[in-house]
Parts: sequence; C-alpha cells; structure tokens
Amino acid sequence: MRLNHLDFHVPDITETADFFIRHFGLRLKDMRGNSGLAILEDDTGLEIVLSHAIAKFGSADQVEIGRQTYHIGFLLTERADVDAVHAGLAAAGAVVSGPPAAMRGGWLFYCTVPGNILVEVGWRPAR
Repeated sequence: MRLNHLDFHVPDITETADFFIRHFGLRLKDMRGNSGLAILEDDTGLEIVLSHAIAKFGSADQVEIGRQTYHIGFLLTERADVDAVHAGLAAAGAVVSGPPAAMRGGWLFYCTVPGNILVEVGWRPAR
C-alpha cells in the first residue's frame, strides 16, 4: 500500500497552489472549475489536492477555525537544501518558525503556507 494523495480544504485554492508550486517545486496536474479544485504532484507521484471546505466534512478549514491541527513534511536530500528553501521563503515574506535548527536528529524548520497549513522542511542524515 502506498499513500498517493492528501486533500486540504483552503479558502483560496489559487493562492495555496501557487505557494506550493513556487516554494516546494510541485507541479499543477489539474485545475477543475474556476479554481474549484487543484491537483498538484511531486516527482514521486504524490498528489496534494486543494479544495474548498465541504459541508459533509464540517464546512471548515484551518483558516476558519484559526488553528493548525496537523502538519505535512518535505524531506530534502542535503542539509544545505533546507537552508536554501528557508532563505527563499524568508525572502518571499513567508511565515517561518525561525532559522533551521537541529531537531529530532535532523536539520529543519517550519513554515505556514496560505490556507494555514503548517509545513515542516527538513533533512536527516542517512542511516
């Protein structure tokens, strides 16, 4: 079994999609409707789906509830890549937790993507 997608409810699909594309190298696979649903993908085939809040699932997103109830993580192959992504995000005015730091056996930081999605960006040495 393989995880193949994550679906996030966000208030502004285009803004969130653009952020993931610009800062995390995802590609737009499909945009359905007038910015009604975006499907992004990475090099391994993982898809991130961005959609509006759906009534049958509670009609809320993390912006509306004002909390970050989960986070996702991107693992990079080189420690220097973490510093480079952080520098790019900071230069773009993104909300970052602070500079990368040694945590849980790796080198990482957190940022908040439009839609109030908490993202961990890190590197861990090969085992």
